[in-house]
Amino acid sequence: MIEPLLLALAFLAGLVFRRMDMPPLLGFLVAGFLAGALELGDPDVVKLMADIGVVLLLFTIGLKLKLRELLAPQIWASASLHALLVVPLTTVVLLSLHYLLPHYSALPSQTAWILAFALSFSSTVFAVKIFEQRGEGAALHAQIAVGILIVQDLMAVAFLLFSADHPPSIWALALLALPLLRRPLLSLLNWAGHGELLVLYGLSMALAGAWLFETLHLKAGLGALLFGILLANSDKSVELYKSLVSLKDIFLTAFFLSIGYYGLPSWDMALIAILLAALVLIRPFLYFGLLLLFRLRARTGLLAGLSLSSYSEFGLIVAALAVQENMLEPQWLTILAMAMALSLFIASSLNRRAGDLYSRFGDLLQRYERRCLLPSERPADLGDADILILGMGRIGSGAYDYLGRHYPGRIVGVEESADKAQQMRGEGLRCVAGDASDRDFLERSALARRQVILVCLSNHSENVQVVKMLQSLGYNGKIAAISRFPDQQRELQAMGCISFNLYAEAGYGFAERVLEELEIATR
Repeated sequence: MIEPLLLALAFLAGLVFRRMDMPPLLGFLVAGFLAGALELGDPDVVKLMADIGVVLLLFTIGLKLKLRELLAPQIWASASLHALLVVPLTTVVLLSLHYLLPHYSALPSQTAWILAFALSFSSTVFAVKIFEQRGEGAALHAQIAVGILIVQDLMAVAFLLFSADHPPSIWALALLALPLLRRPLLSLLNWAGHGELLVLYGLSMALAGAWLFETLHLKAGLGALLFGILLANSDKSVELYKSLVSLKDIFLTAFFLSIGYYGLPSWDMALIAILLAALVLIRPFLYFGLLLLFRLRARTGLLAGLSLSSYSEFGLIVAALAVQENMLEPQWLTILAMAMALSLFIASSLNRRAGDLYSRFGDLLQRYERRCLLPSERPADLGDADILILGMGRIGSGAYDYLGRHYPGRIVGVEESADKAQQMRGEGLRCVAGDASDRDFLERSALARRQVILVCLSNHSENVQVVKMLQSLGYNGKIAAISRFPDQQRELQAMGCISFNLYAEAGYGFAERVLEELEIATR
């Protein structure tokens, strides 16, 4: 059982970092090191919960994954070229450590290459959490980063297959028939309804996929990912994803806590960890150059590169395997755990300032863009619409439908997902693909021609960021933004916005709809 004191420590540490305007996961890391030093909590229980968190994370990634997107050169080629550049560089650093610390014996060449390969990956947990906190899950840079992470996971699986003591079971060939399960699994998903059965179904599917693959001597996380893919692109996959978010976050807290249980490092070990962590500063530059090579914009390359500037939990898995094979001393587990923690601190600081960095250096970075950009990166034409709706989810779509009846032909919607925008155009809506938090997009939107802008994004912090950006660009029209809680509504109102509280004012919208229907019925 998890000790209440450990949960309290995690909560307080996460709260401190949140008050510092930094991701709470950094507080969870600090709490984990403190808990490990104080021998607080049961490491085995924390590790079990952490494993469930990673399984749920990969399952939810699968729910939103489109496999055809992995075939894009900017994803698979960027991931491969990055590994070809980073692995030799990291190997040289590892082989040179005994010159910096003479009492450390030189690493065998094979061990250095294995560690360098593991350290070439980025943390899926961290990147997805960053995108969720900023409400950017459907943005192009997020899709590219997640695609690169999945390619890296597949590389990791291949390594584990070749290095495992037990080869995959002959029964693993039966997994080729998994697509046949899609229809019955989707039927069960529809029968589960909308309540606790839906959450239980999602948890069962994630753990079932992990158990099946582990039984066949394959990576458990890959099983969870593939079971998520089986259920993806269905009518209820988005609802299933949303129902699992809170449960996944709770278990992922245990993942960050578990890192601290590898022990506190000595001064020499800390020095090595700091040196390895400093290497992640090279990653944003590499990814930026690679993504621009494949005709992406500077902003996309920067944001994707920053989200990938951390070490992956897979580094610890490889280190543990090397220790079991007597290829590595156990102290390397502690060194890599600290290097990973430090890399997350660095990556969090960089990503927290991502918008400011692009605002400051955007003009300089744009000089390196290629002339012929990918079609998805070319500016969208908003036409002569008076009313602009940023975010075409349920709220944005509802606003479009209502306003369209009163101001026909004067509205245009902006949707982050290119596929969803295309689907809406097919349904007759005037909708373009674009990122509302993209300063370049807003600058090219002829804001002076728009009388009203509705900000209907799913994340409050992103709504606030967009409002600030609109005001900084000199927009003088009316801005309306949605909120969910009274403090959020007050914040938006203080910024001069018309704010609609979804929960507090839902009754008004309901009553208005009833009155409309009654008026139609009495005509």
